[in-house]
Amino acid sequence: MDEELTYVNDAGLRLDGRKVDELRPIKITPSVLTRAEGSCYLEWGRNKILVGVYGPREALPQHIQDPTKSIVNFVYRMASFSVPERRNPRPARRDIEISMVCSNALERALLVNRFPNTKIDIFTYIMDSNAGTRVAALTAASVALADAGIPMTDLVSSVAIGRAGGTLITDLTKEEEDAPDAVDMAFAMLPNTEEIVLMQMDGEITKAEFDELVELGSKSCKKVYEFQKDALKGKFKQNDESVN
Repeated sequence: MDEELTYVNDAGLRLDGRKVDELRPIKITPSVLTRAEGSCYLEWGRNKILVGVYGPREALPQHIQDPTKSIVNFVYRMASFSVPERRNPRPARRDIEISMVCSNALERALLVNRFPNTKIDIFTYIMDSNAGTRVAALTAASVALADAGIPMTDLVSSVAIGRAGGTLITDLTKEEEDAPDAVDMAFAMLPNTEEIVLMQMDGEITKAEFDELVELGSKSCKKVYEFQKDALKGKFKQNDESVN
């Protein structure tokens, strides 16, 4: 029974052996799709995510064009086989909502005013899912956009933070999301300016807990940012070596 679980033991370790502020293993590989302007494959814990970026290209039909900026079109989809019970491949309300908030978050980092009357398409597919898919997708999409060479003020780094068993933790697993007192917050920021670009929460917390969660989210996003930077640096290092 969930109420009998000890989500954080006396040694400060969680069910999977991590510390309260420790991330699951993250592996990021940019430039995995040859026909996309930019792409990224990300593994975060058991999550597996593939992103392709196309554009900026002319926004069609013309009536959707914005003469002041590019339209950021983030498409979030979960594969039918990405969860234990096969899901309907058609986009659900959750998919549409996640697509919208991620579009808004990424637009804060992109210099969209440089590309009027265009559209930037970001197709994100969840191949395997185990908690935190929206923050993992947003993290991977940011790397794919940088891989495409689209001007950005910063990367968008994201993480899930919350509470399980009375303890505030980062990067929740499915078991922790299902805790009786669970709080789950999707949190994203621009690490260099610390501007928060996404904050969505399920559950109820006190103001003191909220302040602690924001601090935990900020520190965790900066850890994610290092993984993103290392992945992009690794790509350019490989390119230099191949040229030489």
